[in-house]
Amino acid sequence: MDQIKEHITSWMNDHANNAIEPGSDVHAFSFPLVGIASAEDSLFDFLKSDIGHEFYWTPQEAFSLAFKDESVRADELSVIAWILPQTEQTRIAHRKAEALPSIEWSKVRHYGEKVNENLRRYVVDLFTSEGLQACAPVLLPEWSGAVSEKYGFASSWSERHAAHACGLGTFGLSDGLITPAGKAVRVGSVIVRKRYSPTMQIRPYTQHNEWCLFQATGKCLACMRRCPAGAISESGHDKTKCKEYIRNVTAVYVEKEQLGFKVNSCGLCQTKVPCESQNPLNRKIFPPREKL
Repeated sequence: MDQIKEHITSWMNDHANNAIEPGSDVHAFSFPLVGIASAEDSLFDFLKSDIGHEFYWTPQEAFSLAFKDESVRADELSVIAWILPQTEQTRIAHRKAEALPSIEWSKVRHYGEKVNENLRRYVVDLFTSEGLQACAPVLLPEWSGAVSEKYGFASSWSERHAAHACGLGTFGLSDGLITPAGKAVRVGSVIVRKRYSPTMQIRPYTQHNEWCLFQATGKCLACMRRCPAGAISESGHDKTKCKEYIRNVTAVYVEKEQLGFKVNSCGLCQTKVPCESQNPLNRKIFPPREKL
């Protein structure tokens, strides 16, 4: 585990790998968090049945699809997930935004996700160089969006749920993952054919929404007040309203006023909230490090 984390941290520490835009000496993300779960973890089977039995992959299914090998067993596989926190600079800029995203946030949404994509490939290549099979589920050609009968918009593999299984966070009212470094994050994951000890034998939570202040205390709703689309309520996150606002308003704004091309940028519910950069219920778990 420590060696994997060191490799990821070292890679992210290189400005050439982790830039807010090409050629910049400003990092896209700050210090990463890394977690590991066994593919045997029963939570993965629950996620498949709960989100969508027809389309949602267990780690075993994703790996079997990647290598066309139906003989692979869950007890041979480990899931590695990481959290890439937004930098303090980006979060400060985004707090000032109201109905439209800051340019810093839009850059990280576009170029930062390319950083994350390259990190997935780097981790896969790292294992491959050691003679191990590995894959990044969201990079598989078979990965796609889907519609969950229970939850609406979904996909074949959710990296937020993979991170949740790895002990890295629980979900907030807006569906964002509240991690020890907060909710203003991006998430990545890889599956490797090797047994690693899980980061935590017992996850530091038992409920999927345990670290949300509203769910824990009945108070907060800061993310609801931040949402310009009215897509968050005490009942949860309206994915349709959220998607329509991003596609029809913020993506158009990014193209016309910021980057010259459409980017599905928003993330207002991830800043200027108590869970922006920490678990609001327990600040002592994995205190975030701002700088690499």
